[in-house]
Amino acid sequence: MSKLGHEVTLVGRSKRDSQKLVKRLFKQHRIKCFFEKGKLFYLEYNIRLFFYLATQSFDVLTNIDLDTSITGVLLKRSKKFKLIYDAHELFPHVPEVISRPKIQKIWNWVESMTFSNIDAYITVSDNIAEYFQKKYPNLKDASVIRNVPLKQINNDPDIDLTHLDKPFILYQGALNKGRGLERLIEIMSELSYTLVLIGKGDVEYELKRMVEELNMSDRVIFLGFVLPEDLRYYTQKAKVGYNVSENLGLSYYYSLNNKFFDYVHASLPSVINRFPEYEKLVSQYEVGTLVNPDNNEIKNALVKLMEDQQYHDHCTKQCEQASIVWNWDVEEGKLERIYTIN
Repeated sequence: MSKLGHEVTLVGRSKRDSQKLVKRLFKQHRIKCFFEKGKLFYLEYNIRLFFYLATQSFDVLTNIDLDTSITGVLLKRSKKFKLIYDAHELFPHVPEVISRPKIQKIWNWVESMTFSNIDAYITVSDNIAEYFQKKYPNLKDASVIRNVPLKQINNDPDIDLTHLDKPFILYQGALNKGRGLERLIEIMSELSYTLVLIGKGDVEYELKRMVEELNMSDRVIFLGFVLPEDLRYYTQKAKVGYNVSENLGLSYYYSLNNKFFDYVHASLPSVINRFPEYEKLVSQYEVGTLVNPDNNEIKNALVKLMEDQQYHDHCTKQCEQASIVWNWDVEEGKLERIYTIN
């Protein structure tokens, strides 16, 4: 939207370990909070977000997921603007929520309030769009905009990877419950490969403790957060990607993770959830191996991609072909149509 001449401001949060912002085409504003997580964080962040937005002039406001959507609903009562809801997931159905019925009830109420006030909504997969359409039939059809990368030229940033001199398995993303990471570490204890984990999250401490107890500290490397422009370099250097979440609710079952497309664009074959969205895409291009969340099945898939070079080369070529179709040049036209102000 910035390239099209619109003035865009991206609003986020500043955490204690946040890295410095990189200059972009658009403006960026960070809200500082005293609380880092939990109910008090959500309350504080939304209050601060509301008062910040109340002082701003804008034609369109996009709220990403339910944890920020109530601000748009409240502001609609005093400001005139187009309100768009961008659902990256089914928030009331994420593992952290579905296990707490009272909390889930609150988020379902927030979702209902949100869909009663929005002018348009977008989401990341066909299955999530169909879910919303059945639940809120009076709304217009959702626009499905997959979070796929731009076509990029491979480059070599100034990153020291001498500690990764052997082929390695890569997981990139949040280290959260339900991402299949505990299972992956168990599997790695039976293999001799190196595993690299990029990201942070709620189960990070537990995963590090598992690695120590299994005496795998020399083969399991935690890199924490990595800048987006550097992340692609690590992805390109990996031998196999990992993307096997547990089926802990509809949000995960209907998901279409960013990492799936990041792996494809890095020509990195991966081990992939046998979930509806992935089954549909892998039937078009065999960019990896579909598996159920089963230790033996995942282990065999990892070994085949690491050891069977002919199969690995086949999947790599499929990734290269898929990246021509699954890229942001195709998706961004949909976004422009949604943001056109009537």
